[in-house]
Amino acid sequence: MSDTVTTARPVAEETGASRETEQGAAARPVRQRDAFFDNAKYLAIVLVAVGHAWEPLRPGSRAVTALYMVVYAFHMPAFIIVSGYFSRTFDGSPGRLKRLVTGVAVPYVVFETAYTLFTRWTSQDPDRPVSLLDPLYLTWFLAALFVWRLTTPLWRHVRWPLPTALVIAMLATLSPSIGHDLDLQRTLQFLPYFVFGLLLRPEHFRLVRRRKARLLAVPVGAGALGVAYWAVPRMNYAWFFHADSARELAAPFWYGPVMTLASFGCSAVLVACFLAWVPGRRTWFTALGAGTLSGYLLHGFVAQAAKYWGWYEPAWVHGPVGVLAATLVAAVVVTALCTTSVRRVFRCVTEPGMAWAFGTGNAAPPRGDARG
Repeated sequence: MSDTVTTARPVAEETGASRETEQGAAARPVRQRDAFFDNAKYLAIVLVAVGHAWEPLRPGSRAVTALYMVVYAFHMPAFIIVSGYFSRTFDGSPGRLKRLVTGVAVPYVVFETAYTLFTRWTSQDPDRPVSLLDPLYLTWFLAALFVWRLTTPLWRHVRWPLPTALVIAMLATLSPSIGHDLDLQRTLQFLPYFVFGLLLRPEHFRLVRRRKARLLAVPVGAGALGVAYWAVPRMNYAWFFHADSARELAAPFWYGPVMTLASFGCSAVLVACFLAWVPGRRTWFTALGAGTLSGYLLHGFVAQAAKYWGWYEPAWVHGPVGVLAATLVAAVVVTALCTTSVRRVFRCVTEPGMAWAFGTGNAAPPRGDARG
């Protein structure tokens, strides 16, 4: 869904000069993180974890399914848009490529392997092979981010970048033959959000943080919940996963392009509403925004283990008290996984320096929190 200058690095964002010497780096003043983006990243990762906690509670509950649908309509788009925004400076230089490898590719390999072994252990798929071409669970985002980031220089030269990305996403929904290697279907369908983020500027974020925008976000959000509740028995919420073609969702082929445009518009509005209510000042959770990579990659093990250990089997868990309990547990767990101590323990696999693997001709940009 990650250190910066009035900006916080989201999902594996890279900042700093690509050819900065060690002496220059030492002389350069330390730039402050932007509390707004750290707050946004933390709140978004909480929503990701809560969404995973709600997943087993959807059957038989229209209200939970409606909440789930609304959250899935904007939480990953928010991550991807912010990731695109902080990818604007990616130029393919050696230093940034090194950071892309250590901050995205290496964690992908490590956690794809770890999730495969974990899946075998929990007997969800005891014969699943370790395959880096078939992203498991939440690792798809790292594979997609790697592809999106590499294409960043190209989007700077495209005359109509966002319409072009939307056309690509629309065509992807018509092509079930694309397959799922590196989750390419999802990579292409989520591409417009990344390109949209590349086009944003600081003034655009200032617009959604105005008081009028915050006030407007309330009825819009309430309306979205109402529409979602109405749509539960009438719509396949899997469209918001952007993981399958129209044919795979048992829909006419023309649904794909239409739903691509409709879901993009819906998601963009809800992302704006979400960002409108993100605090711009430092709060108790601002520092946790620097550790969302750990929270993102590690909370999946807890979510999967909860099913394996039977946490959702008691009948009361599927009632209002159980839904509230699952929500709070998910929020507390992912918050703990974003703390500095956890981040430090897992830095060797989430943000490895890997100086031994590269020459010293071009220093990589300074490390910060990798993913949002």
